[in-house]
Formats: sequence, structure tokens, C-alpha cells
Amino acid sequence: MTALAIVRLRNLFAAVMLSGIYSLLSAGLYVALDAVDVAFTEAAVGAGIATVLMLGTLAIVGHDEHKPGHQPILPLFVVLVTGAILIYGTLDMPSFGNPDDPIHHHVAPRYIEQSGEEIGVPNIVTSVLASYRGYDTMGETTVIFTAVVGVLLLLSRGERPRRVWSGEERERRLGAGEDDPPEPSSEEAGHG
Repeated sequence: MTALAIVRLRNLFAAVMLSGIYSLLSAGLYVALDAVDVAFTEAAVGAGIATVLMLGTLAIVGHDEHKPGHQPILPLFVVLVTGAILIYGTLDMPSFGNPDDPIHHHVAPRYIEQSGEEIGVPNIVTSVLASYRGYDTMGETTVIFTAVVGVLLLLSRGERPRRVWSGEERERRLGAGEDDPPEPSSEEAGHG
């Protein structure tokens, strides 16, 4: 329901807030499923960083979605073709939950039976992510960090927003012949 509401909304601020709520609810679901590490990642990245970055973007581009001047036929076609290719790619996968799948006969039994003794962590998912796949987890963390830095650099480009003056202050400054009011001093900004 939340995803449908996000798609239907024209107010982008409300869509961002619903997206953050959805991520937070997903994190709660992961906690209920005893996947605390996944819940922590979802809460930090999905409800935290992603929401802050989207709000930062909205501060630059505005809160309302504008209707396109044309019919979005080409994007719809691309999405449908991509979806069909992805579904076709899943047809060769083993059925979900089948105990005869190859994944259940090689590595998984070792993780289930020996990870508690080898690693000393009672949670199997945590032992896999922190030890057996430690380099992979470090790489994923590096990718997320690099993406956040890239987005922050993109958002920091361009002109900084100008100071918004109150009505009285604006009239006083413009009445004094100033075309573009200067940045306030530290005393005017309340820092002095």
C-alpha cells in the first residue's frame, strides 16, 4: 500500500516521507525475523541517509512534481522490456525453498553447523557477514560510502541559496539602494 501511495503522490515531500516510513517499517520487520544486522542497515541507509539525501535534493528542486509535456511512452516501453528480461532470467533458477537446491548442499550446512564454534557469534547471519564474507561486506560499505560522497558533491555544486530577508529588513536594505542585500554579518545571523 505504501508503494502505491508513493507512486500516486504529486507532492514529492510526502513521497520522501512515505519512503522513509516504508524503510523504517521494513527494518522493524527484519528485527521481528531476527535479522538485526539487516534491520540496522535498512534503518541507517533506507530510513536515514536516503531520506536525508532526498530531502536535500528537494530543497534544491522543489516539492511538487510537474506534469510532463508529453506522454511517457518510451520510458514505459523500456521498463516493460527490462522487466520481461529480468523475469525471463529468473525462469532458470531453482524453485524457492526446495531442499534439493545446490545451495543447500554445499556451504549452507557448514555455516549452520560450525559457525557458532568457528566464529563464536550465535547469530549465523552476523557470523557470515562479519567473518566469512568480511571483505565482501567491507567492499559493500565502501561502495555505499562512495555513493553518499558522490551525491553530496553533486548536491553541493552551483550557487548557494541566498539569504531570505524579512519584509522590514528587505525594505530597509533595498531602500538604502542595495540591489542585492549582502550576506548578514555574524551578529545579524545571531552568532555574535
